[in-house]
Amino acid sequence: MLKKFLFGLILFILVSGLSWAQQQITQPWWYSLEQGKQYYRSGAYGDALNAFDNARRGRLAHFSRMEDDMILFLSAPAVRRLGDSLEIIEKYIALHNETRAASAMAELYHRLPKESLKDSAKRALEELDRLKSYPEAEYWLGEIYRAEGELGLSVRQYEKAWKDRALLETPEFDVEILYKLAEVNRIRNELLDMEKWAREIVEGRGPSGKPRDNLWATDNSYQMRIAMTRILENDGVGRFLTLYRHDNTVTEKAHRLLGFYYYSSNRYSRAEEHLMFAFLIQNTVLINDVLRREYDYTFTTLEDLLGHVSSRRELQAFLEETEYYRTVYYLASALYASGRTRPSRELWNFLAGSADAGEWGERARRNPNPNIAR
Repeated sequence: MLKKFLFGLILFILVSGLSWAQQQITQPWWYSLEQGKQYYRSGAYGDALNAFDNARRGRLAHFSRMEDDMILFLSAPAVRRLGDSLEIIEKYIALHNETRAASAMAELYHRLPKESLKDSAKRALEELDRLKSYPEAEYWLGEIYRAEGELGLSVRQYEKAWKDRALLETPEFDVEILYKLAEVNRIRNELLDMEKWAREIVEGRGPSGKPRDNLWATDNSYQMRIAMTRILENDGVGRFLTLYRHDNTVTEKAHRLLGFYYYSSNRYSRAEEHLMFAFLIQNTVLINDVLRREYDYTFTTLEDLLGHVSSRRELQAFLEETEYYRTVYYLASALYASGRTRPSRELWNFLAGSADAGEWGERARRNPNPNIAR
């Protein structure tokens, strides 16, 4: 009786295991990815890790199968005689009802512009091989490692995701990968790598080919930055914020990271440039919000502006998230270190008189000396 029970138990485990494995194989990779995100957000990191790995392996298996189907089809003597032209090969596929090859080509055309294959069967095989990569899964595996304190492994995963960024389902997600690379390298004290990735954010181009920051990385942006810097240094903060607006929130944090980093390494002019941009973006967001509610609003002073936003809970959260008062303090310090005392004193006075500036207001009141502003 005991032997029969044990045999039945073993059979049940084997059948259940086979059923589970088949479910994992047949489950779409994108479903596994979404399932992993849910596990991750609930703190079930082990389950999330398995789900993201299943997503990665599922996509690999899917496109490997299609690649194998295409290689088998193209290897047939009758097809080899057709040459490399996809147009001719597609006619053969339709005429002979080659369903697997047709499915592979349909998948390719769904994911890539047809013209990008340049009428080449060889190019189609190369693209099927490339499509095996799953940058979203690599990114989320990096998130698991980061959450568990394995920062070196997380960087490796983010770099894999960045390498295959052209395959992202949401192309604009590439900047999120860059920010994670910059932030984790900052935590690891790999500051040169942090600088590299932060500079890629502000100097690089997005998926559309356009600069992420059109006031920083375009052909004529250098002259614009010189003009902006001159206004801030010679005419002060009020004139600067009256003349200029820049609402590129995508690059604000990268400018801030670079500004703090350059200040800490005594590169004051470079710190000033990046902190000036972060400061401008932050205040543009505040001014635009006030204008949406008060169409006749005109910027006059920082004190007046902050008075208009003090009752807005979401803007108070924005000030905290963007380290607004810290940005002001180090911008003032960089200006002072560069010999620009007028705007630096103006910013320090603003901080010293602000009841909401916290630590940075206290520093400005106690000792606004940039030589010890660390």
